[in-house]
Amino acid sequence: MKGQKNAIKRILDANLDRAREGLRIIEEWCRFGLDDRELALSCKEMRHELAAWHSIDLKSSRDTPNDIGTEITHEGEETRESIEGLLQANLARVQEALRAIEEYGKLYDSRMGTAFKALRYRVYSLESTLSGRTLLQKLKDSPLYFVTSPEENLEAIVEEALRAGLSLVQYRDKTADDTVRLEKAARLRELCHRYGALFILNDRVDIASAVNADGVHLGQQDIPIALAREFLGSGAIIGRSTTNPTEMEKAIQEGADYVGVGPVYETPTKPGKSAAGLEYVRYALSNCPIPWFAIGGIDAGNVDEVIAAGASRVAVVRAISRSSEPGVVTGQLLDKLTSVRDKNLTIFR
Repeated sequence: MKGQKNAIKRILDANLDRAREGLRIIEEWCRFGLDDRELALSCKEMRHELAAWHSIDLKSSRDTPNDIGTEITHEGEETRESIEGLLQANLARVQEALRAIEEYGKLYDSRMGTAFKALRYRVYSLESTLSGRTLLQKLKDSPLYFVTSPEENLEAIVEEALRAGLSLVQYRDKTADDTVRLEKAARLRELCHRYGALFILNDRVDIASAVNADGVHLGQQDIPIALAREFLGSGAIIGRSTTNPTEMEKAIQEGADYVGVGPVYETPTKPGKSAAGLEYVRYALSNCPIPWFAIGGIDAGNVDEVIAAGASRVAVVRAISRSSEPGVVTGQLLDKLTSVRDKNLTIFR
């Protein structure tokens, strides 16, 4: 019986340490990576709550030299490929530790089960918030947005662009059957995430939800942004097409994460729609407080004048999808956009 009690203490001690360490790693990113005081404070408060439960009685049970767990490791613990992976690994670590404390704590202190269940749900909320913040940061850091068109070799085109540094892709196909769109969206989502890129679906919230896309892009005639969030969750990215200041202001008020600004030039992807022109780009520069992408007929030949009008982010369709060398074109466009950003020649919104 005494041996069991000591084992329970050791389990609680080890998992309290694990949870506190994981929260500290997450807190550091909230503080220095996201500059988010509220999230950092939330992590700190949870760490302090854990510390209050980490009594001398539990710490005195520690026997590190004879702990067989110190020799057990997994190759996945040796590397981290991205901030997203690092955060996810530590969130999982904290959640698992809290669950262990919640269960074993019931045998040590009757109050622990309820207290640590509540803490575990707070960490779930933190995970959801962090996921949304991380996606939005990636969106803000993406100067080039590739909106696909129906192409026979679509996946190969997208992969070439991703290899060249593309980090934001929208799957757009207005004519394919739903079964085809669902299948292609799932494959493209996996491909984009393999390269650390965001994957957005055009129009279809249901398919976006089914394939776990990072978000959805809505046209003026699509469902309200608030309803899309109900389906996809608060962390999803939701964009809206706009063609004039009135539509832009409405999208901002409705809570869009970004807007498309265009069409800058007339384009066959928007038949019957007159160009909004560079004047609308200049308007967005001065009036749009959220990320915006100039779109519509933009390619390597005219992107310089779009940048000169104030665009720091552009979306393209045919410039990449119809190119014989999509990777080369992607690289050229990225070079132009990142060069402007590095030289601080534009204002970033």
